[in-house]
Amino acid sequence: MKDNAINTPIDPKTIKGWGIDADPKNDPTYPMRKRMNADEDPDSKSRPDNLQPVDEEVLKSVERKNVSAVFGTPEPPRGLSGMIRRQAYKYPENQYKRWLPLVLADRVDVVENIVTDLAHGKLPNIWAEKGYDMEWKYNRTAFVTKMATIGAVTAGLVVWLSSGKKNKKSKYVKKDYLSRF
Repeated sequence: MKDNAINTPIDPKTIKGWGIDADPKNDPTYPMRKRMNADEDPDSKSRPDNLQPVDEEVLKSVERKNVSAVFGTPEPPRGLSGMIRRQAYKYPENQYKRWLPLVLADRVDVVENIVTDLAHGKLPNIWAEKGYDMEWKYNRTAFVTKMATIGAVTAGLVVWLSSGKKNKKSKYVKKDYLSRF
């Protein structure tokens, strides 16, 4: 009896809500879709230029003639990172010439913001900004591993940079200098 129930075809008209979007006039997204897809909708005159006004510099892709309908402007491009971003946006989205400079611009922007904070007399709280308190609370093992690795690498660099090369060289320089007299 169960096999018979599985193989019995169901009439879609008996399912509540079936085909609710079949009629475009009944589709709640139809007016917006009608405005946004001018090529697909013969009734539409044209797509609006922007839904959001452009008050400051917004970087846009070379593949699009207009900026997207909604975009963020909390941090317009500025400084060296802004120059790098402007150069990156001259290339299409599928090239490394675009994405690698954008990653570099993010790193440069971090340094620029730290320098700006220091110039204004504000010491950045890197511990809180990196989320170390939450990592200690919720991911203690990984946090301890990360801090131990950072400590070991730092100690190794200090030992390597302060190795005996300078001392040996200075001893020879002193002997040579004194042997002249």
